[in-house]
Amino acid sequence: MAEDMGKMDATTRRPPAGPPTRRARGAAQENFPVGSVLLPAPLRAPVRAFYEVVRAADDIADDPEMEATDKTARLDAIEAGLRGDAAGDARSTRLRRALAECGHPGAEHHAIAMLAAFRADVAARPCQSWADLDAYCRASANPVGHFLLDLHGETPDTHTASNALCTVLQILNHLQDLGEDWRDLGRVYLPGDWLEAAGAVPSDLGRPALTPELRAAVDRTLDACTPLMARAAALPGLVRSRRLRAEIRSIETLARRLHAHLSRRDPLAERVALARADWWRAGLRGTTTLLAPARFA
Repeated sequence: MAEDMGKMDATTRRPPAGPPTRRARGAAQENFPVGSVLLPAPLRAPVRAFYEVVRAADDIADDPEMEATDKTARLDAIEAGLRGDAAGDARSTRLRRALAECGHPGAEHHAIAMLAAFRADVAARPCQSWADLDAYCRASANPVGHFLLDLHGETPDTHTASNALCTVLQILNHLQDLGEDWRDLGRVYLPGDWLEAAGAVPSDLGRPALTPELRAAVDRTLDACTPLMARAAALPGLVRSRRLRAEIRSIETLARRLHAHLSRRDPLAERVALARADWWRAGLRGTTTLLAPARFA
């Protein structure tokens, strides 16, 4: 449910061939599906419009060639459009229109909330602790889950489990891109105190492979994701929408597979990505959930 949002329909399509790049990533190159056939048809357009806005903001923040002042101005234009300024970014206007047409005006506030994280990315402030990383994910990822839940009319009691899933998705994406984030943008998304405790330093992220010390910090971060995934496992049982429940099952399966890949492989030495079999497994699980008897009236 996050950056974690891609246009890939896990039930019907294969992931793109070749190693995807993170900069200016298109919808078909994301790790996790958004707007897939598992979602109700009337909601796919606003979900994709939401994705378009937050992906544009993320690409602006991640552009290694753009000056910080230009990035800030473009993010401001996105926010202006989200707040109804006709002179703002056109993608924001399309999102507002799509939300109004599907009966959810005002839901763009979730995209506005995410802009705080993109502005933090422009400043390249390092995460000094797990608490810092968690706070970053609350802005950069958790609003995506809230947006989808709101569109489906779900209740706030789903938010805790949704936050856990979205946080895991964000952290796994960062672990995939450790070297690229450091080389291109000088960013560190591993907790600084965990790096220090392991005997690693940020510049180790520029190496061609993980050092034993850096591997220890990555493993500690992966271990911290394990209880979050356990908490996220409750989410499908909390949502009333069968289609959203199927989407969540699919995404949860992909998250567990990516977590397993990162636990065994080196994200500095290679692009650690989901395999074709992972997508088929997730699609099967989502479809099985969709076809299961309804549990709610």
